[in-house]
Amino acid sequence: MMDVQIICVGKLKEKFYADAVAEYRKRLGAYCKLQITELAEERLPQNPSQAQIDAALQKEAAAIRGKLPPNSSIIALCVEGKLRSSEELAELVETWTHNAAKHLVFLIGGSYGLDGALKSEAWARLSMSPMTFPHHLARVMLLEQLYRAFKINEGSSYHK
Repeated sequence: MMDVQIICVGKLKEKFYADAVAEYRKRLGAYCKLQITELAEERLPQNPSQAQIDAALQKEAAAIRGKLPPNSSIIALCVEGKLRSSEELAELVETWTHNAAKHLVFLIGGSYGLDGALKSEAWARLSMSPMTFPHHLARVMLLEQLYRAFKINEGSSYHK
């Protein structure tokens, strides 16, 4: 069974997001060992400078690196990532299942995204949409798409 970890910057506060995450965690339990790690988002002033944002992203990146298991395939969710269909994601999940890496790790940044150096270290970059979504919703969307990918790969009718 594949080990999947999602490392998220920021804590879920809204109950409706937490409920959705709990539902997909339960569903994904049949397909993978899922771990979700929440890290604190760096505090910034109301109107931060680019230097303050960059420093915060670097601190968050260091915290993320500290949680990465050895021998991981890292996928950064970012706006400049590649758009993929559900079927393409299912193909990638199937490929990762047979990969030498022991862990598949998805990174979801906070309000200002992920540090550029961290994104460049990722095995792949994935974009959910060219539209902007709250990063908490991105977590739910990722979990649903992972569940959909596993269902596609087993030939289930869930995808239809």
